[in-house]
Amino acid sequence: MTSQPNDVHAIASTLIEALPHMRRHSGATFVVKYGGHAMGHEHLARDFARDVVLLKQVGINPVIVHGGGPQIKAMLGRLNIESEFVDGLRVTDAASMEVVEMVLAGKINKEIVGAIQAEGGKAVGICGKDARLLTARKMTRGGRDIGFVGEVVEVDRSVVDLFTRTEIIPVIAPVGADLDGQSYNINADTAAGAIAGALQARRLLMLTDVKGVLDGSGALLPYLGLDDARALIADGTISGGMIPKVETCLDAVEKGARAATILDGRVPHAVILELFTEHGIGTQIRAVPPAG
Repeated sequence: MTSQPNDVHAIASTLIEALPHMRRHSGATFVVKYGGHAMGHEHLARDFARDVVLLKQVGINPVIVHGGGPQIKAMLGRLNIESEFVDGLRVTDAASMEVVEMVLAGKINKEIVGAIQAEGGKAVGICGKDARLLTARKMTRGGRDIGFVGEVVEVDRSVVDLFTRTEIIPVIAPVGADLDGQSYNINADTAAGAIAGALQARRLLMLTDVKGVLDGSGALLPYLGLDDARALIADGTISGGMIPKVETCLDAVEKGARAATILDGRVPHAVILELFTEHGIGTQIRAVPPAG
């Protein structure tokens, strides 16, 4: 866990200090990928909802893209449907796809909407199939058929723009469809990255279960340029499950997002601490070094 302040009084003080600086982001769009432990703990889910509502209140346009791997796993287990993974992707047959869509676009999506509205915001839950927000195509891995697992080929940003011009916060489940209407399970990280690039978001925030990208000694790297990030992947400093997260950030920035940050979603009020404290709490990846 991070050493950032996490008691109530310290967080309140941080938020008060941050308020004068929040307006500089007014009108900007921030895409937040929400999942992992932050989603599974009630107090962290409440903190997240409060942060999102606060962003909207100060004129920022938050766009939430959520995952739900643990919840999908639990439901598949209850239905005695076995799961298999290839390169971290869930092999999704027809029966599994029904469960994925039900859990992501139904249960989890509406729980997040409810949490945001319980904190005074207005939210609408949609999935990538709605109004063809996410057009997908079938993926394969090493020539192997992994079922109804898709990748994003097009994002219709006009769908999200409808909400960012209002007080409504869009909450997006990563289920897309091809031109024939076939549903596909899309990795939430890559969906969030594709949406952030298409929206030319000021920031993509990837809430994870680690502090960010660490150097060889285990220290947090607060900033990485695009070439720096690629070099750390090449030399093995960035490895395992962090590689696809960093690659998603690189892709989002190359497609139009101003910056992308990997941060620890287990930290209370992680979104606010990242955006409105001097150095943030995660690893920011961007083409142009941050000012100062």
